[in-house]
Amino acid sequence: MTEPLLDIRNLGVRYGAIRAVKGLDLHIHAGEHVTLIGANGAGKTSTLRALTGLIAASEGELRFAGRSLHGMPAHQRLRLGLAMVPEGRGVFARMSVEENLHAGAYLRRDPDAVAAQIDEILGWFPHLKRRFKQPAGLLSGGEQQMLALGRALLSQPRLLVLDEPSMGLAPTMVERIFETIAEVCRRGMTLLLVEQNARLALQVTERAYVLDSGQVTLSGQSRALLDDPQVRAAYLGD
Repeated sequence: MTEPLLDIRNLGVRYGAIRAVKGLDLHIHAGEHVTLIGANGAGKTSTLRALTGLIAASEGELRFAGRSLHGMPAHQRLRLGLAMVPEGRGVFARMSVEENLHAGAYLRRDPDAVAAQIDEILGWFPHLKRRFKQPAGLLSGGEQQMLALGRALLSQPRLLVLDEPSMGLAPTMVERIFETIAEVCRRGMTLLLVEQNARLALQVTERAYVLDSGQVTLSGQSRALLDDPQVRAAYLGD
């Protein structure tokens, strides 16, 4: 089997004396769609922050596209093709929707292709088209999530990392966001998803890892975990 695009071994993350992640192993091959599920405080976001360089891992090895990420700053990881849409969206509030989208493509040198992709994103999210020249800070939470997702896609990532994309959104906005996630997955995008709605996360992905107290307690095919009594009782409300 080919080397995974993402290979995490024995990952540890600490906040002082608190061990948020303990000995986590995870791998994703190119084209796969994988989710991390778990209760609040299980270590999901800490894992993503260590992966993308926002915090330092206290132990373990992270490799992406055949390269070690040890000591590599976040902006260099983005250049490798590792892009995250963080919890809370992180849009540039004073910049317009148009400027935010172009910021996602700042490493690209194909302006015609960028313009075509922006048109496609505006087709997916008509709300953004109507507010194209407005400051991003004036958008609703759902519109900001659409913008953050579109900006990440414009970086042409090899791995798209999404942290809680449905958090705080109205059901109609959640549906639109996940329709778009499913579409980019169908086109071959590699995805790592953390999502509070475990049912949605398992429906849109192929494989899943269940985290509890910073450790992987269960992993397998997403469809199988949807039917697992332990998962259904703990995370699906059944």
